[in-house]
Amino acid sequence: MAYAYLFKYIIIGDTGVGKSCLLLQFTDKRFQPVHDLTIGVEFGARMITIDGKQIKLQIWDTAGQESFRSITRSYYRGAAGALLVYDITRRDTFNHLTTWLEDARQHSNSNMVIMLIGNKSDLESRREVKKEEGEAFAREHGLIFMETSAKTASNVEEAFINTAKEIYEKIQEGVFDINNEANGIKIGPQHAATNSTLPGSQGGPQTGGGCC
Repeated sequence: MAYAYLFKYIIIGDTGVGKSCLLLQFTDKRFQPVHDLTIGVEFGARMITIDGKQIKLQIWDTAGQESFRSITRSYYRGAAGALLVYDITRRDTFNHLTTWLEDARQHSNSNMVIMLIGNKSDLESRREVKKEEGEAFAREHGLIFMETSAKTASNVEEAFINTAKEIYEKIQEGVFDINNEANGIKIGPQHAATNSTLPGSQGGPQTGGGCC
């Protein structure tokens, strides 16, 4: 299906916080209680609509283990959005957020939109990290924040879509150079066909090129 833009995402955070489950819930609308550890990087994609335009999200789900950290770093480059995930029932995953964030900011483009996600909100009785703590961390570091449950699908759609809305707004404001695919944004065939001029573009038709 033709799309106006393609946005590349990366999902980061400690092992076992539910990164792969969030991706599966968003792309396939299903929950897999037992999931093998991600080795390296997994991939998913889905179309969404923002402002009447078709936008394709291309999502890279990364391994949380330290041994794969160098592979993960190579995926920061060329990502327009990042979902930084912790598990509300495991304080250590929250404590490690600063390290993940430093890594992300060091290896990505400065305009990358980062959404902080406190996952497993269905496990309220086992909560170790208060929602207010997540909100405070997000405020302090200029992130968007949301609590989700990959199991019940609570806020999963919103997390992915709100990140895309933020990226889309930055395109409208001319923050992203959409002709530079290193920013994690690709102009699609649908946008090229409309022959429209946007901030950061030279006007005239833009060619999408490639299939994905």
